Amino acid sequence: MAGIYIHIPFCKQKCYYCNFYALASVKYRDVFTNALLKEMKWRAGYIQNEEVKTIYFGGGTPSLLPVKEIQQIIETAYQLFKISNNVEITLEANPDDINQEYLKKLKDYTGINRISLGIQSFFDEDLKYLYRVHSGKVARQSIESLLAAGYRNMNIDLIYGIPTLDDNHWEKNLEIFYQYKLPHLSSYALTVEHKTALQVLINKNKLQNTDEDQIIRQFDLLLKSSAEHGYVHYEISNFALPGYYSKHNSTYWMGGYYLGLGPSAHSFNGVSRQWNVKNMKQYVESQQVEKIILEKEILTKEQQYNEYVMTSLRTSWGCDTIHILNGFGEKFVQHFQQNIHPFIDQKKVKQKGTIYFLTNFGKRFADGIAGALFL
Repeated sequence: MAGIYIHIPFCKQKCYYCNFYALASVKYRDVFTNALLKEMKWRAGYIQNEEVKTIYFGGGTPSLLPVKEIQQIIETAYQLFKISNNVEITLEANPDDINQEYLKKLKDYTGINRISLGIQSFFDEDLKYLYRVHSGKVARQSIESLLAAGYRNMNIDLIYGIPTLDDNHWEKNLEIFYQYKLPHLSSYALTVEHKTALQVLINKNKLQNTDEDQIIRQFDLLLKSSAEHGYVHYEISNFALPGYYSKHNSTYWMGGYYLGLGPSAHSFNGVSRQWNVKNMKQYVESQQVEKIILEKEILTKEQQYNEYVMTSLRTSWGCDTIHILNGFGEKFVQHFQQNIHPFIDQKKVKQKGTIYFLTNFGKRFADGIAGALFL
């Protein structure tokens, strides 16, 4: 099982909270796709002829890329990789890029069968705080346009913990999502990342800081309402109706291989991890793959164990000591069991046979619990 991630690093403007590599500029737009296709050909062997079950266009804003170029990228992937017959091909899109002409071309020429919309909120005051381009009205119109065009397999992103977002508006955001009967929701707490515009503006007292109590309260509201509406909380930030789990994200969480293409993209093939250069000029001007890949790392057994614990504990599938025993050895099982029991006593973790899961209470502390189990 393998996936391909394609990073499209262009935006109309850079959102205050975003720490992904992206350019609010059209510079290098005309040469980017050719550079990406060149990298794809160079690195086709990285995932070792594994069947590709998912292709994901992330960003940045992939919906800024012309449909013709999206088509060219997908066609090249089919030429170079063993693509599954039921491959999931996802395009991240911003609401303000969605129109009928664009959707018709996307349907007719690309094979895109899943859309992930960066809604974040249906309220203009929240979108202004985040420095998003679209309005709440445009957010709703984009969902309706996608549904009218026949896109059923759709995700939207919503952010909670925005200082302008009170609990009533958060519940309203969720109600709107349920009203559209969309199959998948990715929902994240607003995080003030290092060196983002949001951090600078908060430090200058130009924007209000986040509040931990609000974040916990709204996370609990999310867990309660999603369960009531039949959504499975299958990963800390992801909720889906049965049959609509994200194949792409599940590849990450279940230890599958993935090839990351484009500036700043990450790759993993079970034993090594690679990072691409985080510089557009260097990326498009590189004439050899060694200059695109900024760093390579061969993972030790301890690092592979840590990776498994970190990802599996975040999911509804849980962390299995049988897998740890078979993959890493008895020493790792003993370490895991010794360090997991305090969290069971604190009602943060529950055990079912050899599998350990986070409780709803424990999901608040996922990163800290995983860190305590690392070697």
